[in-house]
Amino acid sequence: MSPVEILSLLLALPIALNIAIATYLVARATGAGTAGAILPGGAAVATSLGLYFAAVAAHH
Repeated sequence: MSPVEILSLLLALPIALNIAIATYLVARATGAGTAGAILPGGAAVATSLGLYFAAVAAHH
């Protein structure tokens, strides 16, 4: 992996974490419990990282 790819991966992880936190907070604001809010947050992380890895794989 090139240094640019490593740095972009390191940037993708905090972005995915921010997406998860935002999704969790929105779910909590709508009245979901903690466990019910963690599930959409995890799904948002999996989706965003999956899209990132698919884009990296398609680029090569």
